[in-house]
Amino acid sequence: MSADDGRRDSERNRFSSRAARYARVGTGMSGVAAKMIGARFLGMDLERGEHAGELAAALGNLKGPLMKVAQLLSTIPDALPPEYAAELSTLQSDAPPMGWAFVKRRMAAELGPGWQKRFASFEHEPAAAASLGQVHRAFAHDGTRLACKLQYPDMDSAVEADLKQLSWIFSLHRRMRPALDTTQIAFEIGERLREELDYTREARHARLYQSVLSDEPGIVVPDVHADLSTRRLLTLTWLDGRRLLEFKEHSLEDRNRLAETLFRAWWRPFARVGVIHGDPHLGNYTVYEEEGCPAGINLLDYGCVRIFPPAFISGVLELYHGLATDDRDRIVAAYERWGFKGLSNDLIDVLNIWARFIYGPLLDDRVRTIADGTRPGEYGRREAFSVHQALKEKGPVTIPREFVFMDRAAIGLGAVFLHLDAELNFCRLFQDAIEGVDEAGIAERQRAALAEAGLPKPEWDQAA
Repeated sequence: MSADDGRRDSERNRFSSRAARYARVGTGMSGVAAKMIGARFLGMDLERGEHAGELAAALGNLKGPLMKVAQLLSTIPDALPPEYAAELSTLQSDAPPMGWAFVKRRMAAELGPGWQKRFASFEHEPAAAASLGQVHRAFAHDGTRLACKLQYPDMDSAVEADLKQLSWIFSLHRRMRPALDTTQIAFEIGERLREELDYTREARHARLYQSVLSDEPGIVVPDVHADLSTRRLLTLTWLDGRRLLEFKEHSLEDRNRLAETLFRAWWRPFARVGVIHGDPHLGNYTVYEEEGCPAGINLLDYGCVRIFPPAFISGVLELYHGLATDDRDRIVAAYERWGFKGLSNDLIDVLNIWARFIYGPLLDDRVRTIADGTRPGEYGRREAFSVHQALKEKGPVTIPREFVFMDRAAIGLGAVFLHLDAELNFCRLFQDAIEGVDEAGIAERQRAALAEAGLPKPEWDQAA
């Protein structure tokens, strides 16, 4: 047997074992569920910390897309019990990289048997590996450096299996008398995760961001190479840059410049056309330099982009103004525009705890850190605990689906600012971003921007 045949068998065994891993996870989850249900039936108190560890151990065998979901859920107050959220937030995605023999077959499946002739060169070893695919450096024949993101095989079935395990988690939580109805959360996560599998859509997201941010200094969006892209292969221009955390020890001026640029990169698309980057973790950015100094931000990944109805954006702005003026009627109207239903005065008070935390830096007209004296790992935990305790008495409440990634992105972006220890007037930055914004204008710009990027009309705009 040749060396290539040996590698091929190794690759085949590695990925065919996915089904066995899911079977083990299913067994582990069943055991966790049985233990919990048995304890409740017998009237016993379950040691939630120990139980959460067992749940994390069961899910840890996946090391795939569900890990992204687990980290997302850890940011939403009471989406999971706090002990579960803490355990799940430690899990990491580390899908095994594909070896060269397997990469060649995958690339041939996407671009045809002569695919290597379409590149001047293509590196055998991946430059990066993630939960859905891996990135290879390459050169085009005109000398352009490329980043080729190739999806792992069978990811559609892997995602569906992960979403099934997610339904198990929510089922367990419902049996613990949660304060949140997680129906819409599960629906939203499933829809976004399935979208991330479609690299054709991600290419259109990149074009959308390139258009929306074209006049924003210091923000670079890579070009899409459509002739070298498919549904499972995305080829973008390679962007040189250093990791964001490498600048933690730089001057406050440098760190503030990077944080201010990230703020614009996130809030401007939201205010202008109603889109956000829903996964703002540190790996999705690099810093490019000019003359040895940090000059701006490269935006690298566009899989998790959320497009919102203009009415939702209007609700976000209404809530901001309502909180700024302590106008309770305006606050309630904003929650209702978001899709919250049947809100009592008590539930409104609970929602306001979280809203004032999220909006706090945007309401405070002074130079400050995003959360003075708070370490990145503890950002928002005090408020989340308060919300959890209050909802246990006043809930349950159904979280609108649009809230899920809005909340995730706001927390994630705040954590980046904490890592940089930036000191900015976030209030002034936010007011600049929303100046002159109204719902009709958002709808008009969104319609034009989506059409230019080749994205389909969203459901709320189908009649237009």
